[in-house]
Amino acid sequence: MPVHSKSDSNPHWSSPLAVYLGTIGAAVGLGSIWRFPYLAGTLGGGTFIGVFVIACLAIATPLLIAEYMIGRYTGAPPSEAAGVMAVDRGLSRRWIIIGQLGTVAAFLICSYYTIVAGWVVAYAWKCATGALVGMSRPQLQAEWQRFLADPWQLMGWQILFLTAVAWISARGLSRGIELASRIRAPALLALLLVLDAYSLATGDVDQTLRFVFAPHWNELSAEVILAAIGQAFYATGVGMAMMLAYGSYMPRRAPLVRPALLVSGSIVLISLLATVLVFPLVFRFHMNPAAGPALVFEVLPAAFALMPAGRLIGSTFFVLLILGALTPSLAGIEPVVVWLQARGLRRGPAAVASAAAIGLAGVASVLSFNALTAWRPFAWIPLLATKTVFEAVDFISGNLLLPVGALLTCVFIGWRLDRATFDVELEGTTALVAAVCRVLLRIICPAAIGAVLLATLLQRHG
Repeated sequence: MPVHSKSDSNPHWSSPLAVYLGTIGAAVGLGSIWRFPYLAGTLGGGTFIGVFVIACLAIATPLLIAEYMIGRYTGAPPSEAAGVMAVDRGLSRRWIIIGQLGTVAAFLICSYYTIVAGWVVAYAWKCATGALVGMSRPQLQAEWQRFLADPWQLMGWQILFLTAVAWISARGLSRGIELASRIRAPALLALLLVLDAYSLATGDVDQTLRFVFAPHWNELSAEVILAAIGQAFYATGVGMAMMLAYGSYMPRRAPLVRPALLVSGSIVLISLLATVLVFPLVFRFHMNPAAGPALVFEVLPAAFALMPAGRLIGSTFFVLLILGALTPSLAGIEPVVVWLQARGLRRGPAAVASAAAIGLAGVASVLSFNALTAWRPFAWIPLLATKTVFEAVDFISGNLLLPVGALLTCVFIGWRLDRATFDVELEGTTALVAAVCRVLLRIICPAAIGAVLLATLLQRHG
């Protein structure tokens, strides 16, 4: 049994349902609803999706279990949790680096994720007020470029979104994060199902089914496999320390495997539903499924403009994206909030300070779309030579910090943690499931993460 024990004063999820909705809310966000469809569009549809499903189950799920295990075991702030667990099991405190890397990654990712969330809030307003009504595709492209060229608009919408995040976070676990997750989960699913029904009723279903679900094995490549694994990391938030935080709120004997499987399953489900929403409309209006990030802000608004009740549908779609961004942002700032609380700040000021710091850190990323668009701050580093501030922060956090943190987690839990402690932490599951999880953490996950990191480091151009 562990020497370290949780403090009774630690906040806890109020019920198993709260655990499930909270952890699902942390992971299911813009990565599933916004990023996944355009990656599927650019990387061959069904082949990419098939590899992504396997990566979620075989790689992301055991990593989620490992992060829950560390957080639940200690109840400590994410930046300290792995170090506390390591010392308690007779290992070096240097394993604290897992949570420290995750906290830094979470902060950096939030600094640009909330910028994108601000775009979504802005376009929800534009759709709702009719500002995009009657615009052609070229006009929508020009409107998008005008929007990006105005740093005050970008920062204003980001601040608005961050204010909402700080207000909810300041209310604490039960009255803030948990309540938001309980409201958001059914609302997001309901909106997505309504939009899917509309898309399937009015869009090109046959071509969507051929593109998304028909296997195209000739398109299977190292690029597709690595991108699918990377998306599994991005979508689940593995390595961001937020699951260390949410794991610390679990009761001591709360199950770990079930919430991890529910998170991975929810991500796959929402990603597929988002894909079914997007591509029937794209194919009906003869648009490019490989349009990339512009799919949401240029291509789909053009489709909405041509559709019956397009203004309502467009507004509903962007409200869906706002809901998608909200609870992952709450989870993303949680490691920073808890870090400040551990240094003496009360919850409210810690949440406000975290949001303010994230907003300030995002200023350079905002300016990279306008005033600093030509600035390449890391021109002397080959991997980052062609990247703007926004692109560099995205690359460093998502392509380096997250995989390194996940790899260290695999080594710590899979190889350094003694088998007896591992088995005790997975009490309540079968011996076979525990054994499979351990094998995945020791062999499959490190191999996949190592391949992603190697591919990243071998890049020579942005």
